[in-house]
Amino acid sequence: MVRCDWCGDDPLYVAYHDDEWGVPVFDDQKLFEFIVLEGAQAGLSWITILRKRENYRKAFAGFDIDEVAGFGPREVEALLSNEGIVRNRLKVNSAVTNARAALDVIEEAGSLSNYFWSWVDGQPIKHHFASMAEIPAKIEIAESLAKDMKRRGFKFFGPTIAYAHMQATGLVNDHIVDCFRYDEV
Repeated sequence: MVRCDWCGDDPLYVAYHDDEWGVPVFDDQKLFEFIVLEGAQAGLSWITILRKRENYRKAFAGFDIDEVAGFGPREVEALLSNEGIVRNRLKVNSAVTNARAALDVIEEAGSLSNYFWSWVDGQPIKHHFASMAEIPAKIEIAESLAKDMKRRGFKFFGPTIAYAHMQATGLVNDHIVDCFRYDEV
């Protein structure tokens, strides 16, 4: 069975690749989860974040946007002492800031899903890459998305993270063409 090489043979990574990566996501809570996790990943490997994912779910109230938006200094300090997550003050604060910005987007667009999917006219962009070496770190639409999110107050969501978010949530299909998931997603 051919897979994208980035997942290697780590069972957690393989499961993520096979079951989640590139599958279109329309659920706001799941989209917010990826915003938080990808922000936490900045400068780290994705497998590091995947290994901490369950801890993030517990620490960030199951990624309930309303609840995280209500986190204050006490909750932030508790998060910074939580060894199960990346204890970086800027990243933890960005999760709270991003929840508040997400609520504004939801109020304006009706949902995070509506907002994100509007960037691709409601249909995933399907690339035709033969190898991982062909996949860029970012694309023009991700740069525009990141710029808009920054304008809206989001933190830790630059063009590279925006593109990773698009790939993870199925806005873009970047499975290599020989990968068994390419046609499935």
